[in-house]
Amino acid sequence: MSSTFTESEERTELRRQVARLAKGYGREWFVERARAGEKTTELWMEIAKAGYLGVNIPEEYGGGGGGIGDVAAVCEELAAQGCPLLMMVVSPAICGTVIARYGTEDQKQKWLPGIADGTATMAFAITEPDAGTNSHNITTTARRDGDEWVLKGQKIYISGVDESAHVLVVARAEDARTGKLKPCLFVVPTVSAGFEFTAIPMEIVSPEKQFQVFIDDVRLPQDALVGDEDGGLVQLFAGLNPERIMAASFSTGLARHALGKASSYAQERTVFKAPIGSHQAIAHPLAMAHIENELARLMTQKAAALVDAGDDMAAGEAANMAKYAAAEAAVHAVDAAVQTHGGNGITQEYGMAGMLVAARAGRIAPVSREMILNFVAMHSLGLPKSY
Repeated sequence: MSSTFTESEERTELRRQVARLAKGYGREWFVERARAGEKTTELWMEIAKAGYLGVNIPEEYGGGGGGIGDVAAVCEELAAQGCPLLMMVVSPAICGTVIARYGTEDQKQKWLPGIADGTATMAFAITEPDAGTNSHNITTTARRDGDEWVLKGQKIYISGVDESAHVLVVARAEDARTGKLKPCLFVVPTVSAGFEFTAIPMEIVSPEKQFQVFIDDVRLPQDALVGDEDGGLVQLFAGLNPERIMAASFSTGLARHALGKASSYAQERTVFKAPIGSHQAIAHPLAMAHIENELARLMTQKAAALVDAGDDMAAGEAANMAKYAAAEAAVHAVDAAVQTHGGNGITQEYGMAGMLVAARAGRIAPVSREMILNFVAMHSLGLPKSY
């Protein structure tokens, strides 16, 4: 029995192949596309063709039949090569997981193959202008009208709507028995009448845009509802735990990229007759960030293993911890990398400064670090609820 912890041979090879593919594009290509307002469709379709995009989708629907740990590995390796693809978090991981787990056979046949092969990317819409972190305050409603559903409401900070064929929308429908509103999931075509969206100007350097979405009496067929109408939060969190794991992998990949760049620079840059990496003021912050990131990667792998084993309760705790740890590691890693580069760290040529906002976003989305601390305090430590 090996005395070291390693992922499976298949997972390790998957990482190697994805890294090799992404290296052919690289950070410079990615940033050029983002600054020009262009998409990274070429890379998206190549990873799809290679089977990496839908690696977690069941084989019978065109996927690889793997788990969330596999698609998280793909996400991390892309980010580690300087090409973080935000829509990987959304389309295969959140939407793909929810539909594969709770969709009808017809829904799976209809939507999963396009998610897996990259031709029918699906966005996810939960956040609202007045709800934010408190998903219990969602006001987007779904009401029955004969054989149809009618959706009305607003969403904000919805990623990639402009490159998605459909959006998985979280709305609230009235429970006929109690009269209370309950969360339900609907697949909404982005070309639907009454469905409009406008881009939100962001400082982050990313080819994937954020949108405010307006849903004005959008009519949907009965089969737009995914899962049981009475399934509630259980179905919703089937997608949110993978989302946290993917966000963690996004962050650890960013951290690895930044640390790789900083370490190379610290070996090459010579001041006072020695490479700056020989000075502890440079070396120690990078070493600390590397340790933090490796710990975050371990927790991310644990969370993914729990999700893939079907242990939703333990997975929720681990996924939140992984997302928190990874975001902190990324912020510290990128900050140390910028400092290592000195003045070069804030030039476009070296590409470090643009990563500051991307890393910092991990502390905010998809759930804030404060809400994760609330969750851990309450569920892990048994402390009183604070909100």
